[in-house]
Amino acid sequence: MRFALIDRILEIHRGEKIVATKSLSLAEEYLADHFPRFPVLPGVFMVEAMTQAASWLIRVEDDFAHSIIVLKEAKNIKYAGFVFPGDTLQVEVLVVRHDERETEVKASGRVDDKLCVSGRMVFERYNLADEHPTEWPRDEFARDDARKWFMLLGGPAAVAAGGVTEAVGSETDRVR
Repeated sequence: MRFALIDRILEIHRGEKIVATKSLSLAEEYLADHFPRFPVLPGVFMVEAMTQAASWLIRVEDDFAHSIIVLKEAKNIKYAGFVFPGDTLQVEVLVVRHDERETEVKASGRVDDKLCVSGRMVFERYNLADEHPTEWPRDEFARDDARKWFMLLGGPAAVAAGGVTEAVGSETDRVR
């Protein structure tokens, strides 16, 4: 089971920024427990939405070269509002630093221009085969799977909206 907290990628400016959305539905199972009489998107899921958006930005920047992208550090995470069923959280991630192994970003999530969450994050990226050369097939599978999900989330259109001329993948790569 995949826990996708990004529903749509709206735009990507390669190496600079991504804008993506998460629409919250009352049908999401965890809302029955969080909280029964006051259902809201859990704060950790807001952070996960920012993490997933940042991961897509990193993948595009690196042309899907790495199979693994992990959140290494979350700093100064601040919550300023709730996300209720029916709301759409718009996540924006800006690159602060991008080097050979790490990427640092500033991220925020808003509902109707009202800030709900913000913070800084550091990500590390690598391939399994970097340490264990026989793991290259797993790397290939993970990169191919990421490209397919990118297509489903509207990634190529978002890349074009961001002013980047080359698209990642093609329509023929779509999951069938």
